Amino acid sequence: MSSILLVDDERWVRTALRKVIERCGQPCRIVRECANGQEALEWLANHEADVVMTDVRMPVMDGIALVQALRERANPPEVVMISGYDDFPYLQFALRAQVADYLLKPVEVEDMSRCLGSILDRLAKTKGNDTEPPTTAGTRLPAWGVLPEEMTESPIRQAVRYIDAALPGDVSLQEVAAQVHLNPSYLSQLFKQQMNMNFIDYVLEQRMARAKQLLAQTSMRISEIAERVGYSDLAYFSNAYKRVTGMTPTEYRRRCGSSSP
Repeated sequence: MSSILLVDDERWVRTALRKVIERCGQPCRIVRECANGQEALEWLANHEADVVMTDVRMPVMDGIALVQALRERANPPEVVMISGYDDFPYLQFALRAQVADYLLKPVEVEDMSRCLGSILDRLAKTKGNDTEPPTTAGTRLPAWGVLPEEMTESPIRQAVRYIDAALPGDVSLQEVAAQVHLNPSYLSQLFKQQMNMNFIDYVLEQRMARAKQLLAQTSMRISEIAERVGYSDLAYFSNAYKRVTGMTPTEYRRRCGSSSP
């Protein structure tokens, strides 16, 4: 049974990947989990793994630096890069580094099974060969430049900035995910984890915050404010406003001392 070293800084992602690997039915098992590239290298100093499955973005040492370090080993393991970023520079690096595969989060069972099946077939052929397999030890990967600035910034910060700029217009999870180069499902999970609320709830709160500002600082009709923050139905807007703030738009305006024409 082939061994896998799983490297990702988020425990819940490692747990999810472990379950996917278990479900894919391939003869392999996770022998170690690490939170970053440095931790992985320290473990590999005294242990072996057939496959290193690593996230791209991690603290201390990211997946790119880890791959560089692994390529300097005498017998480097097969490497699978896993990322929430569907972006060409990351894929370009993976191709130049000759990694075994590049998977997008959340990883589906079918994709994992295909990936591991291909790797295990290759490992079996290598082990069955009487000749010494070629080594990539000491081979530096080609220089490919620095990651674009927008990819070094927190994806959630990018998402929030995009939402704030897009409001009061319509903004969807799929649209934001495309802007920050993340899979929509992964962005949804990441957003809830880091913002402590769902994507939809955040968008709703931001709409209501703008509505509160207009109610308190202008004499616009409530129907006009509803349209300004993206609601064509006044009753729907009023219900949503009360659900978020605990009072109707009229009650809030009265409390602020403004008069509605």
